[in-house]
This record gives sequence, C-alpha cells and structure tokens, in this order.
Amino acid sequence: MSNILKVRDDCAPIYFDDAAEAGKFKLCEGSEASWLNQTENFGIRDLRSRIEPWLTALFQSEHLSLLAGSGLTHAVHYLAADKAAAGMNEVNLTIFKDEIARAAKEAAQKAGRETGNLEDQLRAANELLRGLEILGKSTEAETLRTELTATLEAFARSILETESGIATAAEDKREQALNVLVTFLMSFASRTGVRDRLNIFTTNYDRLIEAGAEIAGLHLLDRFLGTLMPIFRSSRLDLDMHYNPPGIRGEPRYLEGVTRFTKLHGSVDWIQADRDIRRIGLPFGVKEVAPYLQAPGLDGGSAHKLMIYPNAAKDRETSDYPYVELFRDLAAAVCRPNSALITYGYSFGDEHINRVIRDMLTVPSTHLVVIAYSDPLGRIMQTYQELGRPSQISLLIGSALADLKTLTESFLPKAAIDKTTFRMAELLKQRFGTRGMTLPVTAAAGSDFDGADMA
Repeated sequence: MSNILKVRDDCAPIYFDDAAEAGKFKLCEGSEASWLNQTENFGIRDLRSRIEPWLTALFQSEHLSLLAGSGLTHAVHYLAADKAAAGMNEVNLTIFKDEIARAAKEAAQKAGRETGNLEDQLRAANELLRGLEILGKSTEAETLRTELTATLEAFARSILETESGIATAAEDKREQALNVLVTFLMSFASRTGVRDRLNIFTTNYDRLIEAGAEIAGLHLLDRFLGTLMPIFRSSRLDLDMHYNPPGIRGEPRYLEGVTRFTKLHGSVDWIQADRDIRRIGLPFGVKEVAPYLQAPGLDGGSAHKLMIYPNAAKDRETSDYPYVELFRDLAAAVCRPNSALITYGYSFGDEHINRVIRDMLTVPSTHLVVIAYSDPLGRIMQTYQELGRPSQISLLIGSALADLKTLTESFLPKAAIDKTTFRMAELLKQRFGTRGMTLPVTAAAGSDFDGADMA
C-alpha cells in the first residue's frame, strides 16, 4: 500500500512509495505536491520539515484530544515481541449460531463494514439472551449464557495474553517498546499551563495506556473514584490537580502531567458488582482474570459481568450503561471550537465514534488528524471522502509516516513541558530573522505561536 500524506495547505492527499534508493521515497504516478519536484526523490528529513511544525502547532490548540485504536497496542506489542498482538476472533457458539452470525453481519454492514466482528456477535448474542429470558425459554437462555460466559473468558484471556506478551518480552526489547510508548504519550500530554488538559480516548480493552502513563508519571483522571476498588461515577465533577507555588498565596496553578482518560468500550478490569461498576486490581499481564473475580463485594463475579463493550449483565436498567456516559465525554471534549482530534491506529469502523467526529467537523475551527499504519479495507479514505471537509483533515497513513518509532522520532512534537523551545525560537528569530537564515525545525515550529501560546 502507498503512503498517504495531507497536511498544511495540501489540497488533496499525496501518494508516495519507496524509491530504489534506500531511505528515499518517490511520488506515485498522478500525484502532485507543490513543495516537491515530481521527478526528484525525497527522504524523512523533507517529510519532517513539512509535518513536524504543523503537528506542533495543532498540538497547541485550545482543546486537544487523542483517540487511540487497536493499532497502538499492535505497534507496541510488535516492538516488544516482534509479532502482532492477539486479535478478536469470532464467537464460537453452538446454539443459535447462524442467527447470531446473520444479525452480526447485518449490524456490521449498516456500520459500513463487510463482515461482523466479535463485538457485533456479542451484541447480537446479548440481545438474543434478553429475548429468550422475556419469552421464558429458560433452558435455551441458560445454555446461551453459559456459552457467552466461556466466550468472554476466552476474550479476556486473549487481552491479557497481549499484555503478557509485552510484560514478558526480552528486557531490552520491552524497555525500547515502553520508551517509545512513553515518548508518544508525552508528545501529547506536554501542554502549556494555559491550555486545556489533554483528553485521551481509547477503544482498547487492555491497560497499555495506563501502563505507559504510570511509567511516564502521568496522572490519569477518569470517572472512577476510590482506592481499593474504585467505583464508576456518572456525575463526573470537573476534577483537576493544582499546586501552590512557593511564596505565592491564593494563586494555584495547574499541576503538570495531568490527563483526562476515557475507555470508550470498557476495560478488562471493569466489572459490574451489584449496582456499581468497579475496577478490580488486575495486575498487568496476568494470565487469568477469573481468580481476581472471586472477591468479597463482587457478588459472585464472572466473565459475563465484565464491562467489555457491548456486554452488560442482564439486570442493568439499560444495557447502554456505562457506555453512554463515556461517549458523552467524547462528544463534550471534541465538539467545541478550537479543538484538535488526533487518531492513531483507529480504522473508523465504529459508527458511533464516526458520528461524533462528523459533528465535530461542523465547527469550522476544529481539525482532525488521522494517523494509521495502513488502511487495508479502505475505510479511512472512504470516511475522508464522505466527511467532505478536506481543509479540516490531515492524513498520515502508511509505514513511512505512522510507524510508531518513526513517528515519535521524526514527526511528533518534542515532549517539553517548559517554554525553553519557544523562547529559543523567539531568540533565533530576533537574531537571524532579518538575515534570511533558515531556522531549525523546532524553532520554526515555535515561531508559529503568538504570545498566548508562550504565556
């Protein structure tokens, strides 16, 4: 697949492939770029001078959000273990198998996907289970519930297997992978104090982002409150972390390294306990989830009570809880003026998320940046065409642009919370600006900001 780039004033996506010369690229036939010669090859340095200042400026938008899909987990797992992470296999049921498969396929096609995945099948199976209970068919319902529980146990085991693959990898490979992850997260989280907090959203069930944030020293603010077994709260207060500088009274300032975090599809360590959703103490990379469910207060917890979208135990008032609260957070974070949303490893296969993105782009001052290693099903480019707002969308698609190591080393902004970079940029501009000298990339990026950005 060709690499696809669209940033800054590019009026259309630019397609390019590897050239015969190592480390060089060439434009594909029929592709044009105002900043490139059609016949000349170019390299990472040329791409960096084009991409890094643009992303640096976008990352200092008034509101910034990151949406991480399964591509992030696969990228880190590949760096650590030299293989892809476990995928979502189909549900292997013996009862009502054809009916569930047909319903899952219909749901997938309505969402713009050719075939149903595990989530579609789980949703259909849960709806069927509720229907059997309403009809009073207890035998069929119990059989289906047993198979669903076994399926969810296997699914949870595959998620933990992915975590374990990273946690048990060779020490040098594991450290390299986690360092790249930390650099990736800090590129987003390193925002000046006058800017709104970074919002991280993810569709992943694993705890990779939590592990990376822990290593990086990031404080994650989510809807869970408590220490031993945190409880999900619907009434999310606008909590934050501040500190009082020495010698200054009554003027608290934002604490650095604080991020708002939302797992849109739930997590492998969320479980329904009576009337509450709780987060259990599940170690990263543990082999089995079942032993950690047998604890006082979990009301005989089983895999069927794990809050893995779209699974919800039957006695909830609505099967949408708590997911409706999480998607409300997504809409509130991105659908506002001067907001930038960066997606990484998200394939645009979830219509409920795509709907929020469409609504976001109706605000003229918003911007969407799509970063993806590949687009095998063409969903990203199809969505790009359907959205119809090219001036508000940037694209970085392909191994030359979205490989996690290359991305963090060459294209993402330098992870610096202090204002040193911006001060250096202003100093260089004052010294050399009138001489027609070319500034370093980081300096050029800093010079795009006004006084509010450097405050």
